[in-house]
Amino acid sequence: MTAAEESAPARGAAPDPARVQRKAVIALVAAQVIGGLGVGAALSVGGLIAEDLTGSQSWAGTATTTITLGAALFSLPLAGLAARRGRRPGLGLGWLIAALGGAVAIAGAQAGYFPVFLAGMALYGSGTATNLQARHAAADLAAERTRGRDLSLVVWATTVGSVIGPNLTGPGAAVASRLGLLDLLGPLLFSTAAFAAAGLVTFLMLRPDPLLLARELEEADSGGTAPKAPAKASPRASIAVIVRNPRALLALVGTVASHTVMVAVMTMTPVHMAHGGATLTVIGLTISLHIAGMYAFSPLVGWLSDRLGRVPVLLTGQGVLLAAAAVAGTAGHSTALVTTGLVLLGLGWSFGLVASSALLADSLAPHERPGAQGVTDLLMNLGGAAAGAASGAVLAGIGFGGLNAFAALFVLPVALLALRVRRPR
Repeated sequence: MTAAEESAPARGAAPDPARVQRKAVIALVAAQVIGGLGVGAALSVGGLIAEDLTGSQSWAGTATTTITLGAALFSLPLAGLAARRGRRPGLGLGWLIAALGGAVAIAGAQAGYFPVFLAGMALYGSGTATNLQARHAAADLAAERTRGRDLSLVVWATTVGSVIGPNLTGPGAAVASRLGLLDLLGPLLFSTAAFAAAGLVTFLMLRPDPLLLARELEEADSGGTAPKAPAKASPRASIAVIVRNPRALLALVGTVASHTVMVAVMTMTPVHMAHGGATLTVIGLTISLHIAGMYAFSPLVGWLSDRLGRVPVLLTGQGVLLAAAAVAGTAGHSTALVTTGLVLLGLGWSFGLVASSALLADSLAPHERPGAQGVTDLLMNLGGAAAGAASGAVLAGIGFGGLNAFAALFVLPVALLALRVRRPR
């Protein structure tokens, strides 16, 4: 059954794209709220579990790094599945793989097998990849004048899980204890259930499939001459599509640069603050405010990108990232200034991600989008993983101020590429 047939009433009327788009956004937001809770819950304890299993603080960061690498690993396969079958199977399967990862991680940690726990965390990364790719699904049927708004609502929905998830450690311990599991595995139980529920919501509610309907409308508008989506889009072909299109290339570089700057600084901020004598409570509050900066204002950012244009908002985001690096990098151990810098860092990320994601969708035809979006998310996650891995050595070598200056350099390619795009929007 085609997407049009799924959405048509019994009398056989043609589907209303606007109505289908509203329904799709509701489904995506619901899945993001549930799945985002799963992401937030496990990130709060992954490092602690790794440290307990290995007995070494130096291994604590491997859980988060493995999740990030898992997200990169699943970016292309999930995008490829979406390209062939639609967003519903791509996103739904992504959530279910993450649920499987949670189960594997729980079993490995309970049995004391660190490699099995890490394998679960790698599968868990599918949830992060799916969480990111959901924003692209919101853009498939959106009108250009509202694409930024629709996309940003899906990004914003992650706020709920980001706030609630890290606070489930206490309730999770109580549940785990009743089941005879280690206390720290409680949040992973919640994550596993949340991912499974998000997958179920996606399969049940994301009907008709927005990407498939967008392709049918593209074909109808072209009189049947629109190119078909490839059976298997290779990353090389998708990169070629992006490179040939200056606006798409700017969108890719804007996404990767914004994420790389954010991860490089954010990863080492707790370490820098701890060296300055900040308590865990203060550090936690700073990171919470940073996350709020990332997600809470995304609907405003989406509205601005619709009204002012994608490129101006993307460049504004790069300016905010520079301001964040300047404030945090010169803050020393002032908690107030470091926190201000981290809030600005999250806000700059939001401007960059929302505007560049909308710009990428604007720049490409429906049959080109999934492959290009998958490549973009792959490079985004790899950039974040590399930044996180390098940030410790950079901090040790040139200090927190030097780390911020280093991160700020990634803004430069975005500014240079923007010069090639003469007309915003």
